[in-house]
Amino acid sequence: MKKNSLSKKMLDKPYLLWAALFIIVPLIMVVYYAFTDKTGAFTFSNIAQIKNYFSTILLSVLYGLTATVICVLIGYPFAYALSKHTEHTQRTMVLLVMLPMWMNFLIRTYSLMTILGDSGVINNFLTSIGLKPIHMINTGGAVILGMVYNFLPYMILPIYSVLSKLDNSLVEAAHDLGSGRATTFKRVILPLSLPGLLSGITMVFVPCVSTFYITQKLGGGQIVLIGDVIESQFQSANNYHLGAALSFVLMILIFVCLGVMNYFDDGTQDGGVVI
Repeated sequence: MKKNSLSKKMLDKPYLLWAALFIIVPLIMVVYYAFTDKTGAFTFSNIAQIKNYFSTILLSVLYGLTATVICVLIGYPFAYALSKHTEHTQRTMVLLVMLPMWMNFLIRTYSLMTILGDSGVINNFLTSIGLKPIHMINTGGAVILGMVYNFLPYMILPIYSVLSKLDNSLVEAAHDLGSGRATTFKRVILPLSLPGLLSGITMVFVPCVSTFYITQKLGGGQIVLIGDVIESQFQSANNYHLGAALSFVLMILIFVCLGVMNYFDDGTQDGGVVI
């Protein structure tokens, strides 16, 4: 017994070392640079400058929320329908959902540039049938579409994982008690699938708020989100301290979102059926 306990503890060591080196240490460095100046002296001046980027932070949250809502509206019905198919069909469709995730993020974004460009696939088709081309690239809509395209699988998969394991006897019991489809969905299916839904929302919203590559390629510099500002502070302005301060605020925002999601998730772990 002691050997088994010791071996289990030893298995944790590599992960703890990894977490310390690549999670905890970078977070400490972000906090250090956020509250120091170039001489290493403690200061709040970096945090004070964040008020100049308040509108950018709000815009990032707005874009993140919009993309997340669209992913929910597309992902939940798709995951629900997928969970009702045969096992063979489910495996095939899950493979197709995961297929874009196996490609490089850069390639996926460039493919959208090819499709949405002024001389892209869509506009060439419109021109060929005698219609006027539509300017889609370098717009807010293109940025949101890029977010949805890149992060939609992260919404579908956790919802599908929960729905595919849903106990159908609960749904049948609701029907036997006279509940219609809408009532059954509202009082049984939705509450039981809430953990997967919340996981999907978290996995989509967090990268949407912090992204910078999508806005650069699909927004053409016209749309500037907080991720773009942070990237420019580190890459162009060489102002690591302001970049770290903005990263610190973004990190706090993400932690708050995760805390809210976990709070609602805790209330669904004991079943979640609404009476």
